[in-house]
Amino acid sequence: MSAPNSAERKACWDARDLLWKCLDDNQDQAAPCQKFQSEFEANCPAQWVKYFSKRRDFLKYKDKMEKEGFTPAEGPKQPS
Repeated sequence: MSAPNSAERKACWDARDLLWKCLDDNQDQAAPCQKFQSEFEANCPAQWVKYFSKRRDFLKYKDKMEKEGFTPAEGPKQPS
């Protein structure tokens, strides 16, 4: 598979942006965004779809950590 040209990259990024906006507007509900998901998968190489999906999860997690901070889980209680 050859690398996408600039028009194909732009189509992919535009489809990704529309999907992410839909997901943000619908609080990550996938059902209302199915049309955008299909366009995203049709316009982007499969490896890019996988990368961008992981990237979105990471960015949302990073944003949550910046806003709420990190609270470590409690470990097992030590015997007295």
